[in-house]
Amino acid sequence: MYHQKRIRDYGVKIGKLETGKQNAISDVEGVTVGHVTLSDGDIQTGVTAILPHQGNIFKEKLIASTHIINGFGKTMGSIQINELGTLETPIILTNTLSIGTAADALIEYMLNHNPEIGRTTGTVNPIVCECNDMHLNDVRARHITKNHVIEALSNTSTNVTEGTVGAGTGMLCYSLKGGIGTSSRLMNMEHGTYTMGVLVLTNFGILSDLKVNGKAVGEELSNAIQKSREEQDKGSIIIIVGTDLPVSERQLNRIIKRAITGLSRTGSIITTGSGEVVIGFSTATKIPHEKTTHCISIPVIHEDDIDLAFRAIGEATEEAVLNSLVTATHVVGRDGNERPAFKDLLSVHNIHLI
Repeated sequence: MYHQKRIRDYGVKIGKLETGKQNAISDVEGVTVGHVTLSDGDIQTGVTAILPHQGNIFKEKLIASTHIINGFGKTMGSIQINELGTLETPIILTNTLSIGTAADALIEYMLNHNPEIGRTTGTVNPIVCECNDMHLNDVRARHITKNHVIEALSNTSTNVTEGTVGAGTGMLCYSLKGGIGTSSRLMNMEHGTYTMGVLVLTNFGILSDLKVNGKAVGEELSNAIQKSREEQDKGSIIIIVGTDLPVSERQLNRIIKRAITGLSRTGSIITTGSGEVVIGFSTATKIPHEKTTHCISIPVIHEDDIDLAFRAIGEATEEAVLNSLVTATHVVGRDGNERPAFKDLLSVHNIHLI
């Protein structure tokens, strides 16, 4: 967070549930996030890496699932997650035309940590997600290198910087500057207290649709700046969900589907050219890569507990999107294209969020 002013600092409280200590995906124990930011004129892009736990994730896989709200995107690795129900690498976020470079770097990272891959065991399934930052970034130049990806993977932290950083450097949200946002919720159940964490890469939406906790702030702001034309929603959002809730792959899939409730509460109508991808994992159970001589026990919650998780992911997704907006800064990028910061426009036009 690094003393960034977030949505709650504007007096806006989303939902009913309490947040974790940092109100971030890193409130899930073991989860860390790292960024590499490239910001120089036409270069407005970067890499964000999420480590789901601090051990060897190839040897200790996690229950995982994916859900496609609208499939306009180039996510890599989701097929195997949905087939096997496990995650075996960190997750990389970057721009659309750098997914190949990011995958190559992630494979190299995994090979360096696991010499048995491709020798005495199978290969590896890298997870890479993207959004298109071409308005602010010269995406054709493909400035992301393997070293940028390795750097992001090697410098993760529980302190998650938001806004115009990492993969979010060149992204837009509701026609303004978007980027990285995160939030978390605590789930108090009879058998324990668990955390639902969400991290988003926002690059979608039309300004007049934006709502903040139900208030039509986007319409008010759009009228104030007297836009001559409506922006087209051609972007995407990547939603990464981490939790320590003990769930099966089926239960996790049901939970991550509900991210759409938080996304829609911010104003998204899920347009045809906007890709919405959700990837979720649970740290409650580690699945060994090597075959065991005994059955693997996987604790799961009762189905009657799951509504609380549905509420948690909706609230955390909504707040993460809003955090990506209010922490973002004004950027001038490719060919002089620019996007203002939400917080700056609020101040200029004297618009209040509550």
